[in-house]
Amino acid sequence: MESKEKILDRSYYKSLTRNMALIVIIVSFTPMLLVGGIIYEQFHVSYREKVYAHLEELVRKNKQNIDGFLKEKLGDIRFLARSFSFEQLSDEPFLQDNLTRLRQEFNNAFEDLGLINDEGVQVAYAGPFKLLKARYSEADWFKKAMMSQYVISDVFLGLRGLPHFIVAVRQNHNGKYWILRATINFQAFNSLVENLRIGKTGFAFIVNKEGKFQTEPAFDALPDTSFLDDFLKTDKRTKDGLYISEKTCSSDIKCIYVTALLKDGEWLMIYKQNSKDAFSELRNTQIIAFIIFFMGGLCIITMTLILSKGMVDRIAKADREKEMMNQQVIETGKLASVGELAAGIAHEINNPVAIMVEEAGWIKDLLEEEDFKEGKNLGEFQRALAQINTQGKRCKEITHKLLSFARKTDSRVQNVQINDLIEDVIGLSAQSAKYSKVAITATFAQDLPLIKVSHTEIQQVLLNLINNALYAMEKKGGTIEIASQLEGDNIVITVADNGPGIPKANLPRIFDPFFTTKPVGKGTGLGLSICYGIIKKMGGEIDVHSVVDVGTTFRICIPVKENPASPSK
Repeated sequence: MESKEKILDRSYYKSLTRNMALIVIIVSFTPMLLVGGIIYEQFHVSYREKVYAHLEELVRKNKQNIDGFLKEKLGDIRFLARSFSFEQLSDEPFLQDNLTRLRQEFNNAFEDLGLINDEGVQVAYAGPFKLLKARYSEADWFKKAMMSQYVISDVFLGLRGLPHFIVAVRQNHNGKYWILRATINFQAFNSLVENLRIGKTGFAFIVNKEGKFQTEPAFDALPDTSFLDDFLKTDKRTKDGLYISEKTCSSDIKCIYVTALLKDGEWLMIYKQNSKDAFSELRNTQIIAFIIFFMGGLCIITMTLILSKGMVDRIAKADREKEMMNQQVIETGKLASVGELAAGIAHEINNPVAIMVEEAGWIKDLLEEEDFKEGKNLGEFQRALAQINTQGKRCKEITHKLLSFARKTDSRVQNVQINDLIEDVIGLSAQSAKYSKVAITATFAQDLPLIKVSHTEIQQVLLNLINNALYAMEKKGGTIEIASQLEGDNIVITVADNGPGIPKANLPRIFDPFFTTKPVGKGTGLGLSICYGIIKKMGGEIDVHSVVDVGTTFRICIPVKENPASPSK
């Protein structure tokens, strides 16, 4: 199970990553949202105004076309009424000739012509229907025509049972009024409005003030009387008599209405379109903008998380390195303390051992006297004294080496015989090698020149390489071969073992600081890095060759000539 400290550390770094990512996301999104919102609002308003202006312009042009059509047809009938007398127009062939000319001139816009006396009786008729002697005295358009000089009626069915409207002109003959009237082709008039189609739902129709259709609407478009009243009373109309608004038309669907006055305000042309249809391009733009914003936001969030995690990982790595450095300082302090303690112990042991050796020599001298020469156990005494002397000298030699190693803590450059230094290191590592079932052998080239290096630093390098080899082979044992030789101007030291070897993937990193394959608490990852730094400082080279399950060989090359670390003579 993980320790509580590791769980807390992991929680801390997760919290740091989350907070860092949150801050970056807020800082990134806030201006983007503000700028995007302002731009969107301005674009939204501008686009709506553009759509409204476009619809107003279309309705205005259509209004002008329809008004022009009505005035043109009224003008044609007024021209006939002023140009010819009642008697001339009463002649049906003459009336038929004029109708034919009008139909040819205006593409069959006129359906028929009729002459009506002051009693409402049609006294002459030209057209496809049998309407001679037809009575119109009760018709609204006739009553209006008798009250004014001309009239354009609303669309109605009349005697013929088909939708049509009348254009009538009043004239005076012998003190009595007579009326020339013409029926306008409804389809020709209706097509003027049907042409106003925009999008999928946009269409136009005409109603009178009572809300009755004057054209056939393209869709179900029953006019709302309250809406018409609202329009007629509003003060929001433009100078051209246009009025535009957006209202709920059915089932919570909003529609745009553009209304214009026709026929001197008696008719209303209404353009109606579903708001979603009218603003479909705006909606498409919104969708595209949302997709771009979403993708951009996703990229920002992704990069923020990646960068935050990378930065926190670096912080965590720096914290670990700092912790390792602190541990190394502690270990170095411990090592220094152990060195001082070892020096004291070696010194204290060395004195009694020296006395023991001297006393053993004195006893040996006593045994040379005649009283002891003839003793029965003289040979055994001599053997024991020789053994005491041998072991005493051995203890003295061991304490001497330990004292020498403990005291050499500086890095002063001096002349060093590399073979002697290697023998000292092997002596210090012999006991550890014995416990690990590892045999250390040495092959020295003779007559090697002295080199100017730090005795302590070279000793540290060799001890580190030997200890690493011992650690690698502590389970199965093996051999360590140390050799020295002269190659040109360099002394080459090789430390080879037949241990498990180093994986190929780890070889490029073994000299990196804090890189280690040992379990936590077994190593800091600084040993080989320090060795690399020491050899480089001396102007030398250190490299490694390793094969898994075959072994590892470290090769140290130290120049014989004065290296950069040595002082000038």
